[in-house]
Amino acid sequence: MTSDQLAAAIIKAFLDAGEGFLEGTLAAALPIFWLLALALHLARPYMLATTRKFSLRLAADIWWVLYIGLRDVIVVLAFIMSFMYLFPDVVVGNDLPIGGSLATALLFGVLLTKLVADADDDPRAFRVVSYLLAAGATLYIVPTLVGVQVSALGLGKPWSSIAASLVTSQDQVVATALWAVSIVAVGVMGIVAVWFNLRTGETKLGRAER
Repeated sequence: MTSDQLAAAIIKAFLDAGEGFLEGTLAAALPIFWLLALALHLARPYMLATTRKFSLRLAADIWWVLYIGLRDVIVVLAFIMSFMYLFPDVVVGNDLPIGGSLATALLFGVLLTKLVADADDDPRAFRVVSYLLAAGATLYIVPTLVGVQVSALGLGKPWSSIAASLVTSQDQVVATALWAVSIVAVGVMGIVAVWFNLRTGETKLGRAER
């Protein structure tokens, strides 16, 4: 092995190790973001009631803006962190929860719902977002605990078999199928989002010209 080949092998090893560390860290942190996103969304009635306790309108407005901003930022960060589940090599090459791809699609559905409707004023949109967040959190957290974590414990049958079916690298056929479904869903929702933005922009432009 030449010096150039040795240097290339070392660099590749460092890059692979860094990539694996980053993906593992994101996968481990995502359950916290899912729980935060769901908790902050469901806390809306409490936050709304709290704003009525402020004697100053400015303080109430600041409280509400901070809540809305934090809630939506958590959802956006969770989707950005989940974006790795849209890459098939990452899904089948790591011990990840098998529901991660579908959970990512549901997160995009949450963002799309917030784009086309006001989930704070429309009760139906609020329920849709609630269902999507609850389903996504379940699809991500349950396989993480029952699948990834139990697989690491090596408890033996039947738990090892159940856990293996919930880990992407150990059930690659199902993981790939769920990834394909998620890619199609995200693609369709992305087209809807672009169409909605274009239509809204044209409507606002027409009103401005009048």
